[in-house]
Amino acid sequence: MRRLPLLALMLIFPGLALAEPVFYPAVSGNATAPTLIVYSSLDEPLAQPMIRGFQAANPDVAVSYEDMLTGEIYDRIVRETDAGKPTADFAFSSAMDLQVKLSNDGYAQPSNLPMSGLWPKWANWRNTAYALTFEPAVFVYHKPSFANEQPPSSRAEFVDYLKRKGDAVHGRIGTYDIERSGVGFLFMARDQEQFGDIWSVIGAMGAAGVKLYSTSSAILERVSDGRFVLGYNILGSYAADWAKRNPQVGIVLPKDYTVVMSRIGLVPQAAANPELGRRYLSFFMSKEGQTVMARELQIPAVSPEVTGENTANTMQALLGAQLRPVPVSPGLMVYLDQVKRARLIARWNEVLRTQ
Repeated sequence: MRRLPLLALMLIFPGLALAEPVFYPAVSGNATAPTLIVYSSLDEPLAQPMIRGFQAANPDVAVSYEDMLTGEIYDRIVRETDAGKPTADFAFSSAMDLQVKLSNDGYAQPSNLPMSGLWPKWANWRNTAYALTFEPAVFVYHKPSFANEQPPSSRAEFVDYLKRKGDAVHGRIGTYDIERSGVGFLFMARDQEQFGDIWSVIGAMGAAGVKLYSTSSAILERVSDGRFVLGYNILGSYAADWAKRNPQVGIVLPKDYTVVMSRIGLVPQAAANPELGRRYLSFFMSKEGQTVMARELQIPAVSPEVTGENTANTMQALLGAQLRPVPVSPGLMVYLDQVKRARLIARWNEVLRTQ
């Protein structure tokens, strides 16, 4: 694989700070092989097993993988499409709301695939936008700090713990900054829908001097080394990866309810080569692709064909109604309403500040 220059793009959009695309030549060695163009919010090193698996099944296809922020994926697809230019063949993003908006506004095309009819209904919007992962929002905790008691397993227990411990845990709680983290905002918006007393949780975190971050790794690093004792609403796939490498990190799926988000894949309407995009999406949805994702990427699979610990099937069998997946539907676009968004963020800041 090799990196492609972005000089032309940077000259046109000098304020854009995108990573360079990574190019994976066709396994067959064909220098003139067609190239699949992917825009994705999944870090390129993490995506390599999926790309290798796809190219093993499609040896005569090269891949250009562009790792970018979720907002950049949306903006670029809209900008290129509106300019009458080709765009990515496949877009994969954790910004569920933005992906559904692309689909709803005509920037994505239907992909009627072998797995379409078998895909869970909550995870399929009109055969156009597909949820491809199953990722719960979890509590994370520093295991040595809970040597003599159980960590909180519900929001009520979380609040009780913070109040009981007081100064001992002040400044040692972390969660997402919902103004800077799209996933953090999504989880908070779902909390507000699912839990009538959510502001008591936010107030308790404010009183405990909660620290806010835009990335999962910043919180998990501090839980791992003991600077933090608890992290709230952390993306489970990243937490599982950290826990695998750091035995001090523990994970709890809150028993009152556990929000589950998904990364959504789609083929843009103006894809340069939509058939290649559908081929990649089909691999993502296949038993082989979903197994690679669950086992090698440590991201839970959605496919009903895949069994094992790291799958929606197993998690739903064990936890049932405790899990609350975010449906792939136009309802997600409520989170993009600027007035509602500003109102939620303002209340969040007010509750944290007054504490």
